[in-house]
Amino acid sequence: QVQLVESGGGLVQAGGSLRLSCAASGGTLSIRYMGWFRQAPGKEREFVAHITWSGGTTNYADSGKGRFTISRNTAENTMYLQMNDLKPEDTAVYYCAANTREPINRYDSWGQGTQVTVSS
Repeated sequence: QVQLVESGGGLVQAGGSLRLSCAASGGTLSIRYMGWFRQAPGKEREFVAHITWSGGTTNYADSGKGRFTISRNTAENTMYLQMNDLKPEDTAVYYCAANTREPINRYDSWGQGTQVTVSS
């Protein structure tokens, strides 16, 4: 497992932008892929975006396509989520996660989350 710390959340008006960061430490050589998830009040946690650590291949939920961009800096062990044209429905706690061990289809490390609030 790795330790993950998110930052960059906050309050923004609809149409605005935020850039979330997720800093990884300890066992970072084992990272296969990382992702962003979010959970709004009263709702289940949902997938936002995913990136492979070595190749940088990305995948997005439909809700973020065209507005969100996931990226990573392997030298700094940091993953990012650039969010543009934010909408009130994007309001949620955003979590980053990583896969570092078997099984490879499961995230085994999670951050504590960062709040994103979009006002209308």
